[in-house]
Amino acid sequence: MVKIGNSWDDFLRHEFEKPYYKALRQFLSSEYRSQTIYPNMHDIFNAFKFTDYHDVKVVILGQDPYHGPGQAHGLAFSVMPGAAIPPSLRNMYKELSNEMGCFVPNNGHLVKWAKQGVFLLNAALTVRAHQANSHQNKGWEQFTANVTQLLNERKKPIVFLLWGSNAQSKQQYITNPRHKILIAPHPSPLSASRGFFGCGHFNKCNELLIENGQQPIDWQIENI
Repeated sequence: MVKIGNSWDDFLRHEFEKPYYKALRQFLSSEYRSQTIYPNMHDIFNAFKFTDYHDVKVVILGQDPYHGPGQAHGLAFSVMPGAAIPPSLRNMYKELSNEMGCFVPNNGHLVKWAKQGVFLLNAALTVRAHQANSHQNKGWEQFTANVTQLLNERKKPIVFLLWGSNAQSKQQYITNPRHKILIAPHPSPLSASRGFFGCGHFNKCNELLIENGQQPIDWQIENI
């Protein structure tokens, strides 16, 4: 049984007992024994560990973990200290610089965001080394869709940042009018110039949080 160590344990207890998740767990057990899988199995649920259910203020949805060594550690778009900043995150930093005057830090470690209530959730939480999307359609998408529905049920408002078609496919689960949804193209080099740059989402997100009586996010990641 997965133990997260905060209120997510209560919300996900029944999820971990469902047949689809038991099948996913068997698949992962085999994969971790026979393949190089990212992130480390102890880091799979870091997004949940760093951001308690009741503390979620913002949700940023990614696709699947980075598949190179020393990168993924369980938070969407984030990499471990010492890893090069990936292109999508570099574009996020560029937008933050243009929007809010943030300097571009020397790292892509986004734990500071997670600790402030930014839930950095990938659609799939694991991946084979050097094989993007290799754990698609194994059960993770159902799990993260159900997590999105759990967040949708919350009375306290959440701002959802849906960048790209993969993240936007989760919009169907966000039906509670209390929540706010901001939509833009993905920040990847392939699509950032089609509307991610200039979207103003980081600033708009903070404005929405303030309107809801919540503390805005300090988006500045410091140098290491």
